[in-house]
Amino acid sequence: MLPRSNSPPSGADPPHHSLPGKLTPSLNLHLHLPLCHRVLLVAAVLSVQLLLLLLFSDRSISTTRLHPSTNAGDHRNSRNTTCDLGTIYVYDLPPEFNSDLIAGCHHLNPWTSRCSALSNYGLGPSAADLAGIVPGPLLPSWFNTDQFSSEILFHRRLLSHPCRSPDPSTASALFIPFYAGLAVGQHLWSPNATSGDRDRLCAALLRWISSQPSFLRSNGSDHFIVLGRITWDFRRSKNEDWGGSFIYMPAMSNVTRLLIERNPWDELDVGIPYPTGFHPRSATDLRSWQKFVLSRRRRTTFGFAGAARVGMKNDFRGLLLRECAAAGGSACKAVDCSHGRCANRSAEAVSLFLESKFCLQPRGDSFTRRSMFDCMIAGAIPVVFWKRSAYLQYELYLPPGEEEWSVFIDRKEVRSGAVSVRDVLESIGEEKVSRMREKVVELIPRIVYGQDRLDEGVMDAVDVAVDGVLRRFRERRERTDMGIGGVR
Repeated sequence: MLPRSNSPPSGADPPHHSLPGKLTPSLNLHLHLPLCHRVLLVAAVLSVQLLLLLLFSDRSISTTRLHPSTNAGDHRNSRNTTCDLGTIYVYDLPPEFNSDLIAGCHHLNPWTSRCSALSNYGLGPSAADLAGIVPGPLLPSWFNTDQFSSEILFHRRLLSHPCRSPDPSTASALFIPFYAGLAVGQHLWSPNATSGDRDRLCAALLRWISSQPSFLRSNGSDHFIVLGRITWDFRRSKNEDWGGSFIYMPAMSNVTRLLIERNPWDELDVGIPYPTGFHPRSATDLRSWQKFVLSRRRRTTFGFAGAARVGMKNDFRGLLLRECAAAGGSACKAVDCSHGRCANRSAEAVSLFLESKFCLQPRGDSFTRRSMFDCMIAGAIPVVFWKRSAYLQYELYLPPGEEEWSVFIDRKEVRSGAVSVRDVLESIGEEKVSRMREKVVELIPRIVYGQDRLDEGVMDAVDVAVDGVLRRFRERRERTDMGIGGVR
């Protein structure tokens, strides 16, 4: 069973405020200056004290959490082109921790090979089945991308990052390119796999990294890693439980983790978007796609791509599918994703989202779903039933003011029959729907993974994450330099 939640950590101690030492004029100046000059000097000294007090007080209450930009002119939307946020060192790990896992792709799943899904540096095979659905000139930007490929996508991009440093002793952030999701995932469904199997490669990686002087220098507090699965796959508390225990291993206690689903109560977990099938080659591709999805005539009020959980008591997905069927084809359409039909994107699902105004996003096997990002990429407005599915997950990417780009409907009210999804959505005026769609489309650059770093200074999901990590580490260093505590 997947864990449903984790208890929030106990409250952190309040920060200790470090105030500047008291400044006093020299005795000689006091004895030789005229009275009026002495008064002015004392006033100036007091002003300096007040200024320093305000400066230190303001910094002492800052946090190290990552926050999204809500303004196009905000500094968080400006790419770190001059490396003023710092530099990144990428560890050259022994191949058993990354490239060997890719080479053994036939053995990563007990039922089928994953070689095609992980090909093309994690992008997967080209999405030829989308011909006629997406504009022809943009078809080379579409792939059948595996939802668990973020480790590979990040690794490739960071190897060519303009702020990559060859020297770990001077780098501001150190990246560990371990494919933990593949290492653990290959044993999640193997009938004979043990907890030791799921932990073996993770423990070996930590033994290796813990022997590096650059890691020992900070105990990992300036290190980050991408974990290509949800956080719960790495949080096994007991041997008989689900997943691996990588996150709970002592050497991971200070390392920042980028995940497609985070634990909302763990400050070191940072949510990143699920990889979708759209990987633009350039800023021009992005603008063309945004224009295309904004201009679509959407004839269906809401759509749902998913499958009922047969045998599950009070299955909410099944309830939504029944409501969709009752609403009829003009109001709602559904794509049945049972038996893996929607795995790694399907032409049916893309077509559904392109013609729908809204897309229903109940929780998946965990609280989050890749489908929410597929939906937003297509310019449809997500309808969320669990706040942990979006609002508590992707703070760096999805701005506050959720009502501007999504609709929240309490699942309990839907279950009880107090509200109808159709009635709620049809009550939203066309003008507001248009504004919400524009906001969703505005967010697309931040939630896609470009094939390479995009031109014209456009920031994609990798840029947003890396800049966020660098800002977090810089703020932590500043707080440490002033003697003010911070997150681990």
